[in-house]
Amino acid sequence: MKEEYLRVFEAIAAIPPGRVASYGAIAARAGLPGRARLVGRLLGEVPDGMTLPWFRVLRSSGHIAMPPGSRGFREQCRLLRAEGVEVKNGRVPLSRFGLDADVDRQLWGLP
Repeated sequence: MKEEYLRVFEAIAAIPPGRVASYGAIAARAGLPGRARLVGRLLGEVPDGMTLPWFRVLRSSGHIAMPPGSRGFREQCRLLRAEGVEVKNGRVPLSRFGLDADVDRQLWGLP
């Protein structure tokens, strides 16, 4: 397996419970800025035996990438809500639940 793929998997694995990250943010954290589509592709090719919190990865808008109403969409909503993440109409407010939300709150006093 390519080292860059491992870095992507490590970045996904590092998302703590109750937080989410965009495909682009994961790519940047893996040292691959601009490679959000690669992150999406790799999530579909996770090696057997590797468990990742796939459900914590969203579009840059905070939306779930799967079609609304699909089984995967419903499962992702369920798993996120089980961790206390707010999901409304298939979207998570990144300002509150994104990986960098605490930094934004400290800098700008966002709720």
